[in-house]
Amino acid sequence: MPDNLQVELVAADRVVWSGEASLVLARTTDGEVGVLRDHAPVLSVLVESGVEVVTIDNERVYAVVDGGFMSVANNRVSILAEHAELSHEIDLTKARNDLEQAQQAGDDSPDAEAKVRLAEARIRAAEKAS
Repeated sequence: MPDNLQVELVAADRVVWSGEASLVLARTTDGEVGVLRDHAPVLSVLVESGVEVVTIDNERVYAVVDGGFMSVANNRVSILAEHAELSHEIDLTKARNDLEQAQQAGDDSPDAEAKVRLAEARIRAAEKAS
């Protein structure tokens, strides 16, 4: 049995991050989930939010997903999203503009709310990377 978590963060077009970790934090439809070694098997739906990975070297990797799924089994964590990006890939100015536009839309639809959550998550992740 591995000593660490084997983590893969995958977007539709690429593997965003892959490696060994001691902790993974992600937000699901049921709330925030923290995954440590020997976690019980889980299949969860993710919401637009940040994902945090603590590597075995105690470095923190921040990413943003636009929803998707998280699978945990046998010390393997797979996070699958249509779009995902690492915090250092995010243009903070653009993320702030996207949030302002999403808020000004004044739309209470689920899609509009998702755009606001995603823009907020992108800003938080970018700020953590700086």
